Amino acid sequence: MTFNSRLDTESEKKLLKLFDPNVNFRLLYKGSHFRFDISKLFEICSEQGSFILIVYFEKYIFGGFLKKSLPHSNKQVEDEDAFVFSLRDMDSTATRFSVNKGYHAFHRNNYSISFGNCLKVAASKGEFHVDLCSTCDFNCPKWSRKKQLCDEVELHRVQAGDLLPGPWRGLPWTEANRDELRKNLVSYEPPIAELTQVRVLLLGPAGAGKSSFIGSIKSALYGHIVNLPGIGSKPDGCIKKLKSYPIRAEKGGQPIALTLCDVWDLGDTEETGLSLHDALAVIKGHAPEGYKFQSGMPINLSSASCCLDPELQDKIHCVVFVLNARDLHSYGESLVKMIKKLRREISDLDVPQLVLLSHVDEVCHAVNMDVRYVYTSRIVQKKVQEAASLAGVPVSFVLPVKNYMSELTVNRDNDILIFSAVRQILYAIDDTFEV
Repeated sequence: MTFNSRLDTESEKKLLKLFDPNVNFRLLYKGSHFRFDISKLFEICSEQGSFILIVYFEKYIFGGFLKKSLPHSNKQVEDEDAFVFSLRDMDSTATRFSVNKGYHAFHRNNYSISFGNCLKVAASKGEFHVDLCSTCDFNCPKWSRKKQLCDEVELHRVQAGDLLPGPWRGLPWTEANRDELRKNLVSYEPPIAELTQVRVLLLGPAGAGKSSFIGSIKSALYGHIVNLPGIGSKPDGCIKKLKSYPIRAEKGGQPIALTLCDVWDLGDTEETGLSLHDALAVIKGHAPEGYKFQSGMPINLSSASCCLDPELQDKIHCVVFVLNARDLHSYGESLVKMIKKLRREISDLDVPQLVLLSHVDEVCHAVNMDVRYVYTSRIVQKKVQEAASLAGVPVSFVLPVKNYMSELTVNRDNDILIFSAVRQILYAIDDTFEV
């Protein structure tokens, strides 16, 4: 969003007191930014959920709230929760009262929007005029209430419980930070001389987003969406290969010092997914590239294809559990026990472990609309805490991400979130080798 609200912090706090707890505003439309074009207001704000319309004068703020969405066409709306409000000056409190009985709560046409008969905002020749009902107690002086030219008009979505007053993690959403994160990834060097590549293993249940994360990193680096080919599943889903993905700074370029590894999904049982034995064999470097995992047939370490004495460069240097924020409550008890058992075994190998929490945009509407709200979202914060409890790791070990799934182009803010997750993975590897 490239424009800021005229609403100062103190006035916002007073307006927030008109609502139930845990309500936040998100600015969707600012009149002066869009040349007071009311058609643009309808285009941007229709069907966006509960909203508050605010009109500004020199010393006064008036407005109205509708719990229902702004309709996308000319119509009247009934809403028992609709109200209008006023805020006279910095020293007063905001007052509210229900829309007059006997009138529809809200009405819009091509040129105006009205809250009952209390407040009407109409557009004319690039300006907004306001009519206030003479019988409503707006707590303002007895000046003319008809067709008063206002200084500014804003429409905010009212997001009940979605956003916190401030971020619970800091992350600069700037082009400079994106460039710095990308540069640090491309120029990364392993912490010890005998390693030219660090290998990161992604583990998680089906649909968690392991392959999508790999594709998202490539997309963010290349500057366009990368669609990875299938990674070797049979139609019945019983076989999957160990697949390593060297990461390149640009398409066709030389690999950087990071390789991501994908394997068979974790299942509710060892018969329906990757077994503990096979996972540890991969982490220890015994499993060969392209190994096909099969239910009931664990990796035979005495096989000629297996590496009995792997070098450090053959091993996994960090394990990342990928969990789907939408599915945390539906993961079965056996899957959770499997993850925690894997965690204990991997800890004994002194391999760092993190959790990648995917699909956070699908559990929070604000994040779906703008990924920059990810660390201000109360819902995402709760999901991160749940994922930490499920996996048995500190909250700081859980990294929320939004993978590129349906997009046709990359964007700066999503790149920043992806690159920052990779940075934490590389930090974990470096810190482990320093111990």
